[in-house]
Amino acid sequence: QVHLVETGGASVQAGGSLRLSCAASGFTHNRYDDYCMAWFRQAPGNEREAVAAITGGGGAKYYLPSVADRFTISRDNANNTLYLEITSLKPEDTAVYYCASSRQPPYIGDWSDPTRYNNWGQGTQVTVSS
Repeated sequence: QVHLVETGGASVQAGGSLRLSCAASGFTHNRYDDYCMAWFRQAPGNEREAVAAITGGGGAKYYLPSVADRFTISRDNANNTLYLEITSLKPEDTAVYYCASSRQPPYIGDWSDPTRYNNWGQGTQVTVSS
């Protein structure tokens, strides 16, 4: 079973920046670069929301339109790691951020549907103060 661990969440002031990381392990018949990776977030009282996804080789990226100008997803396949860089943080970015993996490429179907992802991390908390 693929195991994902997020790190990098913190409490920061509005306007600041963060870099979240997701370390992946536990591959058997497949390699890390066979997986589409994505970041989701969930604030208290809200549904889990997809914010970004990236193809296995890192050649294509997908974003929630409302965050596309501030969020950057990337991956380091040599080290089985996924990243999310966030700039100009806003209070509405406050949430638990999760990474997830899927064998389905994001350009087929709805990449933001959480049901297509079969592996999830435990989440890392991001808190943004005004």
